[in-house]
Amino acid sequence: LVLKRMSVRKDYRGLGIAAALGRTALAFARQQGCRAVVLNTLMLQHRAQALYEHLGFRRHRRYVLPTLYGRLANCTITVYRYELP
Repeated sequence: LVLKRMSVRKDYRGLGIAAALGRTALAFARQQGCRAVVLNTLMLQHRAQALYEHLGFRRHRRYVLPTLYGRLANCTITVYRYELP
C-alpha cells in the first residue's frame, strides 16, 4: 500500500485535519494487516515532522538525497516508522 502525499490547504491548517488524516491512514493500514507504516520527509518540513512524532512515528534513519542537487544542497531526508500492533 502506498500513500503518495498528504497535505492540508494552508487556510485549513491548525484545525486537526492532518492529525485526523494521519490517524485514519494508520487505522487503514492496521485493518489491511500491515506491520508498519514508513514515511519520508524533507529536512525543511518541521511542522510535518512534529505531527508525525505526535502521532507516534519514530525516526528510523536519515540520508542525503542521492542526487547531485541533494549532495550540493545537503538535502536531508528523514525516514519515520510506525510499528503497528
